[in-house]
Amino acid sequence: MDPASEHPLRYSLVNELHARPSPRLPAPTTAVFVAFKEPLDAANRDRSVDAAHLSELVSRHGGPRPDPDDSHYQGRLGRHDLKWESHTEFVTYMATTPGLPIRPFDPSAAAIFPQAWQEAAPGRRVAAVMVQVDLLPDDPSDALKQAYGWFARDSLAAIWVLDEAALVAGDFRIDADGWMRFAVYVRPGTSEGRIGRLVHRLVELETYRAMSMLGLGRARSLSRRLNELEPRLSAILASMTDEARPAEQMLQDLLSVSIELEAQATQHSFRFGATSAYEAIVYDRISALRETRFQDRQMMTEFMRRRYKPAMRTTKSAEQRLATMLERAARAAELLRTRVDVERSAQNQEIMERMDRRADLQLRLQHTVEGLSVVAISYYAVGLLGYAATPLAKLAGLDKATLVAVLTPFVVLAVWLGMRQIKRRLHGDDHL
Repeated sequence: MDPASEHPLRYSLVNELHARPSPRLPAPTTAVFVAFKEPLDAANRDRSVDAAHLSELVSRHGGPRPDPDDSHYQGRLGRHDLKWESHTEFVTYMATTPGLPIRPFDPSAAAIFPQAWQEAAPGRRVAAVMVQVDLLPDDPSDALKQAYGWFARDSLAAIWVLDEAALVAGDFRIDADGWMRFAVYVRPGTSEGRIGRLVHRLVELETYRAMSMLGLGRARSLSRRLNELEPRLSAILASMTDEARPAEQMLQDLLSVSIELEAQATQHSFRFGATSAYEAIVYDRISALRETRFQDRQMMTEFMRRRYKPAMRTTKSAEQRLATMLERAARAAELLRTRVDVERSAQNQEIMERMDRRADLQLRLQHTVEGLSVVAISYYAVGLLGYAATPLAKLAGLDKATLVAVLTPFVVLAVWLGMRQIKRRLHGDDHL
């Protein structure tokens, strides 16, 4: 087929489906897993720094160098098989080694990740998991007896998974060396691919649980801030019925609260969205285990329902409370704007009435001035005509007073008609 007819992303998108296969692990084996996250704005971090940190680890153990542009890596580092993945907010490292340490969950099993190297990571460690995979004893109760010596009984979860192909035990606690531990017992004959997928789901479960619970701290800090803002918002809403208080002042107070609420929403929206997404992945990974009860021990779903789900509900509650307060502030602002518009309309109407009265007064004043103007112009016109017509009056035998008396009505009429004509031309109205 002509390559030009292919979508440019077709092959890369298909290859992405196969880019991160689960490891193939024998039994017994030990898996050590760590995840690092930047404290701030991890989604926009410089990923080349993550690649450099990976290269440092690979170079330390003499492994094949990674491609700095790849988002995943698999390689052999001495006795260890290393798997590295770059995610939206974090990077993960999983090293697996055949066999088990002499002492169960010995920290020396994590020597591939030196303490100095971890401290130099571009982010901070959000997950550290150690998984021991062993063969299931003939009597599964013996496995549970071992688990009692490794885990806290009050939070121990022990379950059958994958149609009783394996037994998983863990207490979701962090030991003195900073590791969360899981013990996995598989039935003889279980394929390496199945064991690898099981271990991968367990470490993903812990990673996404840790990432989702980052929203809990944000929710608590947000709740404290909302506790401060809610009385202010309630006071503004209560004062809206007070006609004596200016609406503009209340609108300014409400604007201050709304700006703070919007700032909180902008600051927390990404974390709350990520928390919901990570929570869904956690439950998806638990569902993929297909767990069933082992003896009388609690199941992971029960543990999560009692210990994990309340934290997620707290996060959702804070998010919903913020959204509710934003809606209340928006409705209050709309009501206040309506009140301000009504008050301004009343003020504008009063101003228009005043302008009408002033216009009427000016019109009356104009008519008065026009009358006075006619009189004044007529007075001077009569005087000028009187001087001009005096010689003619003497020839006619009329005295000046009689001449002025005769001229005055005609002059006044002429001036008045002249003023009317000028007014008509100025206003363009033939009916005036």
